[in-house]
Amino acid sequence: MNAVETNDLSRIYKVKKTKKQPAKTLVALNHVTMQVQQGELFGLLGPNGAGKTTLMKILTTLLAPSSGTASVMGLDVNKDPDLIRQQINMVSGGESSGYGLLTVKENLWMFSQFYGIPTKMANKRIMELLKIVGLDDRANTKCSDLSTGLRQKMNIVRGFMTEPSVLFLDEPTLGLDVGASRDVRQFIRSWMEEDHQRTLLLTTHYMVEADELCDRVAIINQGRILACDTPTALKRRLQHDAIFNLLVSTLDDHDLDSLKQMPEVRLATMKPLEDGVELEIALEDDAALSTVIAYLTAHGIRILNLSKREATLEDVFVSLVGLSMKEVENGSPG
Repeated sequence: MNAVETNDLSRIYKVKKTKKQPAKTLVALNHVTMQVQQGELFGLLGPNGAGKTTLMKILTTLLAPSSGTASVMGLDVNKDPDLIRQQINMVSGGESSGYGLLTVKENLWMFSQFYGIPTKMANKRIMELLKIVGLDDRANTKCSDLSTGLRQKMNIVRGFMTEPSVLFLDEPTLGLDVGASRDVRQFIRSWMEEDHQRTLLLTTHYMVEADELCDRVAIINQGRILACDTPTALKRRLQHDAIFNLLVSTLDDHDLDSLKQMPEVRLATMKPLEDGVELEIALEDDAALSTVIAYLTAHGIRILNLSKREATLEDVFVSLVGLSMKEVENGSPG
């Protein structure tokens, strides 16, 4: 049985007319069809505003779809929301759940009672999980005295504490530092390895996080699923291309457009740096590099460094969308 399944799922928001703008509709999800197998750690990878959180809210029965169907553990999100809620839990990154005057342990105990977990069992689970995430020494600390990273670790414990059949994590490491993010990822992996019947659906816009954690990844943008496969298989799609990273003295939009027009060039992006411009370019083969070098030399652009690298999920995203994740989030025209 699929733990999660959607068929032709859409969600449309109607924005009312104001003095500054006319009435319009926003398509958050556009005919999304996907299946998440039981026991799978499935990732939704996409920029902010891609529709990830909207999809999460529908699957966790917090939002009704405009059309199409969705089910969790074989239960319809519209017909059986109460039954679904008994089997799931959800944690969102950046949220400030809990009451500041209560301690970490008191907050978690309170949430455990919402799920009907006996106090003795709840206290045992709470302390075990706090120890795993390195928060056991803060069990009696008020939530208001915790840093953002420590508060998010408490939220993570809250999600795992109920031992859900399906756990939804919406950007769980958002706003966390490198160390805290690493701790959360390690905890997620260990939790999945303990019981192969558990299912976890993760949304993220961090490429490394999706690559490191997920069994399969669905790349989503503008409410559409563009590709879905294992991270390795997605990257293998670009392995026939030769991907180079060049540090050049200078490069403008005109030069980049000229490079993109070359028949040997599959993709080209640039990023200004303090000591030059980073040019990432995917070519049909290694031999095509000479054409690029000839263009740069003819236009007085010095090559400061050159290296070849393997494809990443960022490359896959660029190949599907035509822009990097950052460019999409910054509103660059596509």
